Amino acid sequence: MGSGGNKRTTMAKLNRESKLRERRAEKQARKAARKQAGAEPVQRDEVTVDPAPPTAEEDEGAPRSPGAIPAPAGSAQDRAL
Repeated sequence: MGSGGNKRTTMAKLNRESKLRERRAEKQARKAARKQAGAEPVQRDEVTVDPAPPTAEEDEGAPRSPGAIPAPAGSAQDRAL
């Protein structure tokens, strides 16, 4: 047979259980908020995107500014030797 004495639950266990209930309630509220946000129609404003800057390949044919110094031919390793 089981014991006839009172069942004891420590305060630490009671605190853990109450924190767990709170976390579950918060999680449920977040889930409901996400579900509500997903049900609402999304209004999007028009967004303008700037074109990408020209790449090195595209830039070779472009006119240079009058004071620009042309890059030396060859790589830095070739010049170091």
